[in-house]
Amino acid sequence: MHLLYIDESGSVADPNQHFFVLAGVSVFERKTHWVEQKLNSIAAQFNPSDPWDIELHGSPMRSGRDGWKQHKLSDRLQAMDAILQQGVADEFGAGVRLFGAVVNKANLAGIDPVEHAFEQLTSRFDLFLKRLYSKHNDPQRGLMLLDKSSTEQRIQNLAREFKYRGHSWGTTKNYAEVPVFLDSKASRLIQLADMVAFALFRFYEHNDDRFYNIIKGCFDREGDVEHGLYVRG
Repeated sequence: MHLLYIDESGSVADPNQHFFVLAGVSVFERKTHWVEQKLNSIAAQFNPSDPWDIELHGSPMRSGRDGWKQHKLSDRLQAMDAILQQGVADEFGAGVRLFGAVVNKANLAGIDPVEHAFEQLTSRFDLFLKRLYSKHNDPQRGLMLLDKSSTEQRIQNLAREFKYRGHSWGTTKNYAEVPVFLDSKASRLIQLADMVAFALFRFYEHNDDRFYNIIKGCFDREGDVEHGLYVRG
């Protein structure tokens, strides 16, 4: 089974922000422990006695919120680089790949940005699973895991609708269950998805490519065709 950990960056309601981002980190089930161990090692740099007390979230780490101010900015930025490098780039092609949906809210008149981004993300992950079966005879199922948020009921309803009534390109067929919602503090992989979403948001909203450059080659692809990243600028 492939687990898709999803988180968002950017605010739908904030008129000062142009972009909304959903990002997903797909991890093969037998790979999750090893990626988690890498992330725990990075967290331990900030609290060796209790690494789980450290929550790895992009925006607070960069800005110094939620207790991060006590650590030097250079250390925080280097840790963010390491999270993306060790958790994604070093593992790409070995059970880890990315999916992302980046939407410019101004270009979605009358369209819900959350629904549009979620439709893109879930359909692309579903097509990845379909491709595994049709081209590689690998009948894997998928499961989406998301951070608990105000959009939980909305996402649940959308996932059910895509499965039974369909989305713009048909119905999703390769999910094992409805989305599961977790407390991000308890899941390093949700935190990794947050970091990917933040990297995309920084790149498209602020033209800051520091973090994006680490992961830009890690979105789902086959050959020279990139399937995993959708951008509606």
